[in-house]
Amino acid sequence: MFKEAGSFVPPGKYPLIHNAVLDACDANDGLKDGLIADPANCRFDPRTLLCKGPDSASCLTALQVEAVRKIYTPPTDRRTGRELFSPLPRGSELGWGAMGSGPEPNTLALDQLKYVVFKDPNWDWHTFDFDRDAARFNLPENLPMNATDPNLQAYFAHHGKLLMYHGWSDPQVSPFATVKYYQRVVDTMGGTAKTAGNIRLFMAPGMGHCGGGDGPNAFDKMGALDRWAERGEAPERIVASHSSGGKVDRTRPLCPYPQIAQYKGSGNIDDADNFVCRLP
Repeated sequence: MFKEAGSFVPPGKYPLIHNAVLDACDANDGLKDGLIADPANCRFDPRTLLCKGPDSASCLTALQVEAVRKIYTPPTDRRTGRELFSPLPRGSELGWGAMGSGPEPNTLALDQLKYVVFKDPNWDWHTFDFDRDAARFNLPENLPMNATDPNLQAYFAHHGKLLMYHGWSDPQVSPFATVKYYQRVVDTMGGTAKTAGNIRLFMAPGMGHCGGGDGPNAFDKMGALDRWAERGEAPERIVASHSSGGKVDRTRPLCPYPQIAQYKGSGNIDDADNFVCRLP
């Protein structure tokens, strides 16, 4: 949004985009509840918001449409077509300001590039090129915080339990990256049947970065992990809640990926008891 003049999408337009995404994809899971259960299957096209006249608060210019499209699309290596980074999901729009509201990008990301990757406090981010610089960014010595080895044989051999969760509306760390890592672990370790006793992933529709958001996002992570590790009770569903004004106004089960919470067809849609975990 910042590299090319005119591409910046003002924060005032985030709700416009978010509401358009909900209009397009909210009901994909069979229930219109303000949440997108599976953003991977959301096909919202930002071109539907293209201004038919001058720029206004109710539409996107052509450059803004292209910027939004890029946010939803993984950048790829032009030579090989290999995906370089996971994109942000449709449904994360209300939090896009966390990645930088202009004219500079997110400070944490910028400092990582300046001081760790390029080792130059005067490095100009405008010069960043995905094809040339992505490989340098991903060198092991430049990513000391990464823990992405999918071979967890030693951990699983000690009966380790790995409970993962991620908000589907996270605007800072792509939830698609977490899904991909989980799937790599499952594939590396022999498939779902062999790994379900050691690793489970719970995706939270509408939840932002580690919490918050429009969806149920408060749940007992440690209790679920303790029952799994100490009693052998693997979590089949974890009930999460959403609160407004200090009062719980919605509960919903979080389901082991790739299952999603599906409405039974009757009862209050804000009550977790009226949902069941099923494959989409």
